[in-house]
Amino acid sequence: MPTILRKNGFRVVIYFDDHLPAHVHVMNADSEVKIDLGSSANPPQIIQLNGKRGDAVKALELVTAHQNELLEAWRQIHGEI
Repeated sequence: MPTILRKNGFRVVIYFDDHLPAHVHVMNADSEVKIDLGSSANPPQIIQLNGKRGDAVKALELVTAHQNELLEAWRQIHGEI
């Protein structure tokens, strides 16, 4: 489970044995949010939230800002989107 990004108290990870759709798990001390990475035509969106709604909003903003980098990391780990 490599950590792809750390920022603003969040850790963004992609699990080696995960499945499509391309997504990340974003965690902080209080919450974990699973976010679909979308595509060049579609923005990321929240799939699942365990924790605070405010953390989910911040996590989605973080993933949206780094969408291309995270999609490339998914490709490197899984080879498909």
